[in-house]
Amino acid sequence: MARIDHRLRMTDADIDQLMRAESRLRIATIGPGTEINLTPMTFGWAGGRVYLFGRGQKVANLRRNPTATVLVDVGDSWRSLKGVMMRGSARVLEDAGAEAADPHLAEAQRDIGAKNRQRDETGEVRPHAITASGRSRRWIVFEPAHIVSWDNARL
Repeated sequence: MARIDHRLRMTDADIDQLMRAESRLRIATIGPGTEINLTPMTFGWAGGRVYLFGRGQKVANLRRNPTATVLVDVGDSWRSLKGVMMRGSARVLEDAGAEAADPHLAEAQRDIGAKNRQRDETGEVRPHAITASGRSRRWIVFEPAHIVSWDNARL
């Protein structure tokens, strides 16, 4: 795989800032057989992990094969393009017990609430406090193993 020029790489603080500022990403999973399933989703960022609330095929794919890639990118011209691509694995939090045991889920739920301007009557951020239900509505925790980033404005 080609490497990104070191001058374009974002710092850890830059990556964290981008992940907290953006509310949408694309996640690629391996579907039935060898087909790639690419889906845009809302996400939370906490503890260096991506949190998604998914359902249906995405959850089924990750139960079968936890390998995934996520991409967050912004910019409306080549010079302003910046992004983060992460390869890693995801796990499905199967029930309320697994959700309660996750050390960063509550922070990720607050992050999603803030990104979506969910506020209570006092103006406080209302967490995206949804929980596992049915056969496939679940929280997904993506843990990056390899991160590639770029900020074309650095050239």
